[in-house]
Amino acid sequence: MNNTTTKGQIIKGKPVADKISQELINEVNNLVKEGINPKLAVVRVGSRPDDLAYERGALKRCQTIGIETEVVELPENISQEEYINVIHKLNDDKKVNGILAFRPLPKHLNEDEIKYHIDPKKDVDCFNPINTAKIVENDKSGFPPCTPTAVVEILKHYDIGLSGANIAVLGRSMVVGKPVSMLLLNENATVTICHSRTKNLPEISSKADIVVAAVGKAKMVTANYVKDGAVVIDVGINVDNNGNLCGDVDTENLLEKVSMITPVPGGVGSVTTSILASHVVKACKLQNNK
Repeated sequence: MNNTTTKGQIIKGKPVADKISQELINEVNNLVKEGINPKLAVVRVGSRPDDLAYERGALKRCQTIGIETEVVELPENISQEEYINVIHKLNDDKKVNGILAFRPLPKHLNEDEIKYHIDPKKDVDCFNPINTAKIVENDKSGFPPCTPTAVVEILKHYDIGLSGANIAVLGRSMVVGKPVSMLLLNENATVTICHSRTKNLPEISSKADIVVAAVGKAKMVTANYVKDGAVVIDVGINVDNNGNLCGDVDTENLLEKVSMITPVPGGVGSVTTSILASHVVKACKLQNNK
């Protein structure tokens, strides 16, 4: 573990995202020279504010890197059959390399059926269970979800040693908790997955070198959850009592105790779109045998 830093260093996502983007710009330039244009299709049902916010960020990031984009906006009341047809069309479209399907889908659409229809080779945000299985098998040809991958990239960027580190992951969702645990395990970390039924949660969490908070509860992680000099990665996006955006971690009160901590906003979330872009480029290269 690299805990020689001063207390309470706020580690931002932007430098990580910028570094990834710069590398991708070069990769895309080389592909374009060969007549290959990476392209992402975004499939959105209705217009939820959080979907729109992420979409804007993703389109902007792709534009900066040189990735073509297409947004497929579908009505709220689209039928299951129509939605699957849209996915199949994109699967068959040779120009589209990556498909990002916004979730959760409206209640009348069955995600458990739909997820099998998206081509795993174009599934850049891990909707199809084949890509989930590839995380477990440490098969690098798959596409893990963008947010958990962003967590790992931030830790690596700031030279936080993962091999042999004790890591507590708070949360077990398929969106973050489970996949990030597998990705960290693949980096030779010792991972404890904690959740709402975990007994003595603060006690377990406070023994970890690194705490990844992904519970979805505003400022739940207080000083008693972390040991002196720990690294804290805050994946939560919540709104506090004053209507301000905040994470799962009570950052202000932890600054004196931790060695490094990611802010919200400006932390993990700011890296996810560059991971998405990197997955589109990776998919494009695999599809073109590069």
